[in-house]
Amino acid sequence: MCRGLSVPFIIQIITGMIDKGIVNQIVEDYLLDKDLFIVGVDITQDNHIRIQIDSNAGVSIDDCAELTNHILSKLDRDVEDYELEVGSAGISSPFKVHQQYIKNIEKEVEVLLRKGQKEKGVLKSVTDDGVTLTTTQNVKLEGAKRKTAVQNDIFIAFNDIKTTKLIIRFK
Repeated sequence: MCRGLSVPFIIQIITGMIDKGIVNQIVEDYLLDKDLFIVGVDITQDNHIRIQIDSNAGVSIDDCAELTNHILSKLDRDVEDYELEVGSAGISSPFKVHQQYIKNIEKEVEVLLRKGQKEKGVLKSVTDDGVTLTTTQNVKLEGAKRKTAVQNDIFIAFNDIKTTKLIIRFK
């Protein structure tokens, strides 16, 4: 038995791949007292570690650099060879975590449903079960000559959502 080595560390050596759980815990510990949250931790078979973070106030280069330095201080390059990439979640990337939905309340989004249908609208609210969008449709009301914009609130369960993206408009 190897004294001083934790079980995940031994597994890491045996498999030749850095354990995602270990990296995730290192990142979570670092972000605990910060206004940042994890969007994703991915590790390829050749130990390319890709970490995405986000924040309600945005992510700076300094945020990424500080997290990178923290991770480098916790992983031993003499034991494992790895490549590390830390960045913010892309503005055009699909939402991956619940906090991204909360961050984008009152913003316009496009939701692709699992059955292929798309819904566009303003993200009105987020619950543990799903989201409510305020959609606008142009309909011809009885007796009217022109179509009128009508707003409807629709609830979409997370189970029915394939992807959600922020709609970016340049005015």
